[in-house]
Amino acid sequence: MTIKEDLNAELKDAMKARDARRRDVIRMIETEVTLARSAPGFKGEVDDALYRKVIAAYAKKMEKAKGEFEQAGDRGAPMAEKLGWEVEYLSRWLPKKLDEASTAALVRSAIAELGVAGDSKASGRVIGQIMKDHKDEVDGALVNRLVAEALNEG
Repeated sequence: MTIKEDLNAELKDAMKARDARRRDVIRMIETEVTLARSAPGFKGEVDDALYRKVIAAYAKKMEKAKGEFEQAGDRGAPMAEKLGWEVEYLSRWLPKKLDEASTAALVRSAIAELGVAGDSKASGRVIGQIMKDHKDEVDGALVNRLVAEALNEG
């Protein structure tokens, strides 16, 4: 079953169950896919790869917004909870990312391979190599932080 078919089935189920949160997030993804498809220069197909790309971009935006609402304290708590739920719900259609320990192991390995331990100016090379080899497996922000920490302490 394609992601589109799965989302359509989920949407029907959400509407029958009167689950507004699920219904709204699925509709938002469909809107984002439509925008991506109608963007100037789009030549691809509407396939699972496009859906994954759109879902990943949407989840990243919502994760960032969630952090901003969390900073607002009690006033932003309900919206932060809603956005957190959306990100968690959509994660089932995204490839699983490595955890912090596994990502740190990749960082240590790349630093050793490049021979740049202690050279904080080499962070771009290390990040570039990790992202080239493991782009879909790692969280870019986490890689960035771990590389900076590793190079500054080495």
